[in-house]
Amino acid sequence: MSVILVFLLVVLGVAGWWLSHQRLMSKPWLEQGVPAAFPDTDVTGMPTAKIALGIFLAVVGALFALFASAYFMRMDYADWQATPLPSILWLNTAILAMASVALQIAVIASRKGHGDTVRLALVTAGLTTIAFLAGQWTAWRDLTADGYLLDGNPASSFFYLITGMHGLHIVGGIVGLARVSARIMRGSDDENTRLGIELCAMYWHFLLLVWLGVFVLLAGWANDFIAVCLQFLI
Repeated sequence: MSVILVFLLVVLGVAGWWLSHQRLMSKPWLEQGVPAAFPDTDVTGMPTAKIALGIFLAVVGALFALFASAYFMRMDYADWQATPLPSILWLNTAILAMASVALQIAVIASRKGHGDTVRLALVTAGLTTIAFLAGQWTAWRDLTADGYLLDGNPASSFFYLITGMHGLHIVGGIVGLARVSARIMRGSDDENTRLGIELCAMYWHFLLLVWLGVFVLLAGWANDFIAVCLQFLI
């Protein structure tokens, strides 16, 4: 329960910060000039696709929060044997952070019309993300070689479940990134293409945030982190 509470507070904080930058308090009926033609936006001026992605990410975040809660509850049983953290996960974390930074650079470059920088940033994000997945596979292989199998003990099962679920969302993101990159490589530079880059960046930033939480959980630092958070809440 504490895990879910802390996670929900973090999500609400991030969501509040994000929504505060989306012109929700604007008064379009008082604005002068010709309104911009964005057929796929709602009354707030926010693209519908961005709202839909935000809702989807909230659902995915809740799913991982439930995984974390189940992880903590299962730790109290006698058959729990902690799974060692593969050292390559440190490198994987840095690689995923690089992908997230690259996509943010792509967003900034697309707004400034720097096509070459956008293409380079998208390629960098794609390659580093694939490298992250390769690193995750290497971590699985190393654990399996050391005898930590999927059905060996509950801790190992949770490790494969949580990292595998995160990896599946990464794969889904790569599909979307490939489609946006293909449009950029064909020379497309319209509003929808720039929106696609922003959506990819949002998705990668979220997956990085989730992965940091997963990393803290698997490393065994979550109890200390939650204790610190609860001290500020009480």
